[in-house]
Amino acid sequence: MTNKFMLLSLIIYAFLAAGLITRNGAFLALAVPVIVYLGAALLFAPAAPQLRVSRTLSHDRATPEQPVTVTVTVTNDGASLPELMLVDAVSPTLHIIEGAAGLLTTLDSGESVEFIYQVLGKRGLYRFSAVSATVSDQFGLFSSQVDLSAPAQFFVLPELVKLRRAAIRPRRVGLYSGQISARQGGPGVEFFGVREYQPGDPVRWINSRATARYPQTLFVNEFEQERMVDVGIVVDARRQSDVQVGSESLFEYSIQAAAALAETFLGGGNRVGLLLYGRSINWTFPGYGKVQQERIMRSLAQAEQGVGEVFERLEHLPTWLFPLHSQIVLISPLLPGDAEELIKLRARGYRVLVISPNPIDFERQTLPDNNQVTLAVRIAQAERDLLFRKLRHAQIRVVDWPVALPFYQVAHTALSRLPWQRG
Repeated sequence: MTNKFMLLSLIIYAFLAAGLITRNGAFLALAVPVIVYLGAALLFAPAAPQLRVSRTLSHDRATPEQPVTVTVTVTNDGASLPELMLVDAVSPTLHIIEGAAGLLTTLDSGESVEFIYQVLGKRGLYRFSAVSATVSDQFGLFSSQVDLSAPAQFFVLPELVKLRRAAIRPRRVGLYSGQISARQGGPGVEFFGVREYQPGDPVRWINSRATARYPQTLFVNEFEQERMVDVGIVVDARRQSDVQVGSESLFEYSIQAAAALAETFLGGGNRVGLLLYGRSINWTFPGYGKVQQERIMRSLAQAEQGVGEVFERLEHLPTWLFPLHSQIVLISPLLPGDAEELIKLRARGYRVLVISPNPIDFERQTLPDNNQVTLAVRIAQAERDLLFRKLRHAQIRVVDWPVALPFYQVAHTALSRLPWQRG
């Protein structure tokens, strides 16, 4: 029952009361057309709608630049509806770039109607729940609303940057073939050494120079075996480590780097796991191949920052999730107290690689160019350089990433070759 119905009822009662009190038939005559109008509205009041809805999405996964087409189809299984308003509940973080997420129409019994629109969103998981259907009569006095369940969802995955190579060499390798040098002789590509010929060795392995020097023995080349390794990618999701500049967040660059490295390591046949360290521990169990890449990408799509007292420092990093002597890749702007915890991690036998989006460079772009800002930047950069020096002294690889440069360019320079390390 709408406000219009209540208003008309009050008007009728007012005319009737005025006519009875004043005994003036004119007031009674004024009430007649209103009564007729209200009676007709009651007679033609719409019945409870019986609607079915279906929703289809053009993609269940998309990139930030890829629009997703939403098609909503509503079928009337009940009486004819003279006025039907359909409104789809769309997340406020999605932008409708074409069409409209609703429709005003009439719908006869057994007929169907559809509306189509396109949305564009940032990284994340987007869910659709229900379509709101409001049925009204021709007089606009009565209406009823129902929510038609039509669940659907799609992911907007982080931008994936292709890397040529990310060179790592942990102390422990797996049993299966991969692309990481195992420091052992056997089938491979890179030259490892020379040994005596053994039955079954291919003739093409014969080292003619060594054999000519020692003609009594036949020598063959030996190559370094290449195996898979365990890689744990840790993304720093602590809110206190992030920097916001307008609508941009430094955290988004960490997500981009994690996606690129995961794709590169998995492409090399390695077993990769993902840990989001922030308000809580969000762990994607290690795995191989395209299926694992999809799991990691979907986890990164939903990654959010948080504040947790337990996880303010890296000392609570769950190292038991990573096999001993495996490779850990931390993607973090780094806080002043993080160096000590990373050094402890290295002392336990883990290889540690730190990809650090530069917060100073990121924030400097929006600051005014004056002496005070220049001095502050120099001091902050000196503190950051000191932190890096501590880490490198502990044989921890650190890549300083000025985010104004594309990650693939920084990675090609810093990760294409393996630096010399002890132990």
